[in-house]
Amino acid sequence: MEKFITVAIFNYPHEITILKHRLEQEEIQFFFENETMMNIVPMYSQALGGIKLKVHPEDEAMAREILNELNGNENLKIV
Repeated sequence: MEKFITVAIFNYPHEITILKHRLEQEEIQFFFENETMMNIVPMYSQALGGIKLKVHPEDEAMAREILNELNGNENLKIV
């Protein structure tokens, strides 16, 4: 996991729900840093630097494509 890179940062746990599902569908290697802590103490977002989406470098392009797809949807702004 040392080689995983950050491709996006979120402030609230609800912002990653659909994204997590899409990443799993595409079998992208990922994890969300600080996700558990944000569920326990949501007001720590700024102190912890947010919820960081970390992906394997080989999956970066596909992860960014999914982020762009979700950002382009007017009814589904998650980032």
